[in-house]
Amino acid sequence: MPHDHGHHHHHHHVAPAEGDRRVWAAIAVNIGLTFVQIVAGVLSGSLSLIADAVHNLSDALSLVIAFFARRIARRPADTAMTFGYGRAEVVAALVNYTTLIVIALYLAAEGAQRLFDPQDVEGWTVVIVAAVALVVDTVTALLIFSLSKDSVNIRAAFLHNVADALGSVAVIVAGVVILIYDWRLIDPLVTLGIAAYILWHAASEIGPVVRILMLGSPDSPHVDDVLSHMRGVDEVEDVHHLHLWRMQEHEIALEAHIVAGEDAEPDSLRTRIQAALDQHFGIHHTTLQIETRGSACDGAPVIGH
Repeated sequence: MPHDHGHHHHHHHVAPAEGDRRVWAAIAVNIGLTFVQIVAGVLSGSLSLIADAVHNLSDALSLVIAFFARRIARRPADTAMTFGYGRAEVVAALVNYTTLIVIALYLAAEGAQRLFDPQDVEGWTVVIVAAVALVVDTVTALLIFSLSKDSVNIRAAFLHNVADALGSVAVIVAGVVILIYDWRLIDPLVTLGIAAYILWHAASEIGPVVRILMLGSPDSPHVDDVLSHMRGVDEVEDVHHLHLWRMQEHEIALEAHIVAGEDAEPDSLRTRIQAALDQHFGIHHTTLQIETRGSACDGAPVIGH
């Protein structure tokens, strides 16, 4: 039976080369900050500062992963990857969100331990270094913010950075409280708060990433809406073997078997269905198999195969 394909490729608002330069700059400042925070955390005895440093290191690593995923994703399709390499960015996002969850659990365990064994903390060191970290986090966020709008990969790295910025604010608050009230429990409490925030954010964001990798249907358009619209096209008698999934983050694909009316012209019907899918749902990549009533699949499910 004849098949037909339509293609669409999403274009980033920032040129790839410029985006790569921004990511590398963000990596450099985060690695420098991580070194400063670890030294200051050890000297001051602040667990929350060391926790922020560990998270900063994860920021740098997440950006390294994001950078190479961006490069791989731009490779054209070949015999090894006939759909292209675009999902490299989705895989990178999964790695980064998983790393965030592991870090959050580690920080929570360390913070809980310190609750029962508070340590002396040098408040001024904590405040000064955390303030520097906040500036660096802000610079990093500005470097990659526009990139994060179009990429789940960069968005995962960006959330690493946002969590770090909020963590720096929390560490500053902890340092001030220690300076004013000498309340050492604030340090592990802030650590637990940072851990809880990271865990909540990562857990909420990892679901859509897994859904793409599992070939799940997109939230929008909904399968039922697409199916109903296809059935409403003139001379379409039935639709079955429907698959709707995201090939990549910004590219929705559809394949289906169409049972045509007796007088339907297959090429014309296929063209009209494709135009309807494009116009109403923005689905540009379609594979449609046109069948007659006599040659239609017997007992085929509407969804799946």
